[in-house]
Amino acid sequence: MTKEIDLNLSKMAYGAIQEKLDKELEAVFKNIHDPNVQAKRKRTITITLGFTPDDARNVVKVSAGVKSTLAPTEEVEATVLTGKDLKTGRIEAHELASGARGQTYFDPEDSQLKTDVGEPVDVIEKETKAKAKVIDLQEKRG
Repeated sequence: MTKEIDLNLSKMAYGAIQEKLDKELEAVFKNIHDPNVQAKRKRTITITLGFTPDDARNVVKVSAGVKSTLAPTEEVEATVLTGKDLKTGRIEAHELASGARGQTYFDPEDSQLKTDVGEPVDVIEKETKAKAKVIDLQEKRG
């Protein structure tokens, strides 16, 4: 018995539809194994077939589109400290690295003590000392 409509998607267009499907399947499974994506989110693949007949209605062009809808990567958060430099008037913003405003921490990458925004404390202390003018209150004036 012969089918009245005998179209095999995996063979149509010399296998191009199947190739497109294979590419989207690869993307879906890569997305499933991405640790930055929520595991249980649904992914979909949509195959769209378009049929355009000629005027005599005996020749039909079939176009095929294959697209996937993947689960988005999970959002990440950062805390940013912002304010205005009172000396220059410029707005500043830096990511909070220590976990609490004004708290220093030891950076695990280089074992240095750093400020809440990740600047080495020893560098800031040297800069502060260089700028500071020491006033000797016991200096005799004559």
